[in-house]
This record gives sequence, C-alpha cells and structure tokens, in this order.
Amino acid sequence: MTPKELLYLDDALAHTQFLMNQARDAANTLQDPTLKQQAQQLVNTNQQLFTKFLNLV
Repeated sequence: MTPKELLYLDDALAHTQFLMNQARDAANTLQDPTLKQQAQQLVNTNQQLFTKFLNLV
C-alpha cells in the first residue's frame, strides 16, 4: 500500500471512529426507544466498518 493510501485509510478510520462515538453518545442519552435503537444500529454499523478498514492495514 502506498503512503497516500495509508493516509486515506487513517482518515477513514478516524471519521468512522468519530461517527461511532457520536452515535454511542446519542444512544446513551436518547429516551425514545425507537431513536435509541437507531443510534445503536449506527454504532454497530460503524464498528463493523471500522473493523473492515482496520483489516486493510
């Protein structure tokens, strides 16, 4: 992998982690069960994406 591709992966990992943390915070503070479930689904989706990006390195 080229240095530039590694930089892209680093950015993707950082953005995915940020989104995962934001969704986790929302899931922990939301009271509505439907919205809480949606936020938790975003956490799970971003966790899977983070793992896939990490496996590319």
